[in-house]
Amino acid sequence: MNKIQKKTDVILIGAGVMSATLGSLLKELAPEWEIKVFEKLGHAGEESSNEWNNAGTGHSALCELNYTFEKPDGSIDISKAIKINEQFQLSRQFWSYLVKSNLIRNPQDFIMPIPHMSLVQGEKNVTFLKKRFEALSNNPLFQGMEFSDDPEQLKEWIPLIMQDRTSNEPIAATKIDSGTDVNFGALTRMLFDHLQSKDVEINYKHKVENIERTSDGSWEVKVHDIDSGQIEYHTANFVFIGGGGGSLPLLQKTGIPESKHIGGFPVSGLFMVCNNPEVVAEHHAKVYGKAKVGAPPMSVPHLDTRYIDNKKTLLFGPFAGFSPKFLKTGSNLDLISSVKPNNVLTMLAAGVKEMALTKYLIQQVMLSDEKRMEELREFIPSAKSEDWDIVVAGQRVQVIKDTEDGGKGTLQFGTEVISSADGSIAALLGASPGASTAVHVMLEVLETCFPQHMKEWEPKIQEMIPSYGVSLVENPELFQEIHTSTGQMLGLCKKELAYS
Repeated sequence: MNKIQKKTDVILIGAGVMSATLGSLLKELAPEWEIKVFEKLGHAGEESSNEWNNAGTGHSALCELNYTFEKPDGSIDISKAIKINEQFQLSRQFWSYLVKSNLIRNPQDFIMPIPHMSLVQGEKNVTFLKKRFEALSNNPLFQGMEFSDDPEQLKEWIPLIMQDRTSNEPIAATKIDSGTDVNFGALTRMLFDHLQSKDVEINYKHKVENIERTSDGSWEVKVHDIDSGQIEYHTANFVFIGGGGGSLPLLQKTGIPESKHIGGFPVSGLFMVCNNPEVVAEHHAKVYGKAKVGAPPMSVPHLDTRYIDNKKTLLFGPFAGFSPKFLKTGSNLDLISSVKPNNVLTMLAAGVKEMALTKYLIQQVMLSDEKRMEELREFIPSAKSEDWDIVVAGQRVQVIKDTEDGGKGTLQFGTEVISSADGSIAALLGASPGASTAVHVMLEVLETCFPQHMKEWEPKIQEMIPSYGVSLVENPELFQEIHTSTGQMLGLCKKELAYS
């Protein structure tokens, strides 16, 4: 029997924040294009984008110490922090455009103002934090940052953390009030509601099983309708694989040269969530500490005020773990089946190089509930076990590839787009900063995959994202203007203490 192919212009695989962002950009730039979305779960934003599966931090390098490092001469390199901050500003601008255009409403349902803080202990770390503060606070993107190593001042900023603290070890923090808490699950659902209203066909409970090139150069996607059991075939000139941890196996099925010599290492996470409203009310900030030696950047401990379903919540973590699954809803065979003849040496090289990470993950997996409480008490000395429950967070697949700098089997901790030479297919791999920089990453996809359209699209992109193509750090007046206007449009300029 001949298989029936259904043709469309664009296929998006995965109903997470990345596909939602790319679909929303394309609907503004090429509204006549037909877009289809395939998602194996029953709803949008159920995996990595779900609010319980990520930290919910609007990553803009205001508090994350792993985006700045000390150079051999003792100075602080802030180049990565600037880059991440500028990328988050693109997201703020696009979200503001969507709100202003009434394409999404009620921004307070997905973004809230919250102070971002870095907290360190020990003389060496305090010295580092002060140098970091001096380097960042002179930069227009980080203006308003404060530093204190005065325990009395810290009691005002973070009373819950300072309460019952008996250690004489030096302690210091930086604080900046322009940070945000972002509910990426709520944002993803809003964007897919918007796309549905624009006649985008969204197919839930549809699992993509294979991707093959056709004789005319387009892509055929084999899809399993989970409810009916039927197999469907859809073709498109452009396919985006935005399936979180599930992207790597699908990328491998394409057979494109760019998919070779790439592996993935899954890391799972747990958060502790506070069930005592009185404790929740005592804390109002996202407070990031310093990663332990050998820990991946995604495991930096942090105590977060979160807003989930418009309710104030307090989370601590993440605690790393290991599972061979690439998705929370994945298979225990995911890791082993991702090892191919073309990447086995890359994977083995990573295994040899990353002994410290392996040891760290084993230690984390072995942690008892009481050991986790001990780690929490480094942040909240008075924490009581009965006030905290465990939540299993999402799976992240760290990219392993051969690089010039790191050599064979280098573990990557960023977010990466892998695309074919002709730009007809692209896949998003990697983890943090992930969703916060979705707009930057999807603009990169557009530039790489649709270079022939960029000239005609540029005026519309600049309308949606006024700083597109411009360095904000080199144009502080434009940054100030954009930061203020997006803050007003997204409702971030209300009193910071309204929810404390």
